[in-house]
Amino acid sequence: MQLRWTEGAANDLEQITEYLFRKTPLHAARLIRSLYDAVFALRTFPQRGRSGKKAGTRELVVQSSPYIVIYQVSSDVVYVARILHGAQKWPD
Repeated sequence: MQLRWTEGAANDLEQITEYLFRKTPLHAARLIRSLYDAVFALRTFPQRGRSGKKAGTRELVVQSSPYIVIYQVSSDVVYVARILHGAQKWPD
């Protein structure tokens, strides 16, 4: 399967990266790598996440982190829509 990032998801990853390097510089690289690896695993296991809060989406809770990847599966493409903190207010 192909993997495509929306602009929102790419912005989320950039903001998460900046935050982690500012707040936990010793662990930031490891946390970002685990988030990135979880997203790329969706190419092989696109149904891995649970059904999403919004119709047509799925949610992947990234192990050992507070982050949730919101994505959609369409034929042979996984679209990463957003990456949110579990305590964050979800967009409408």
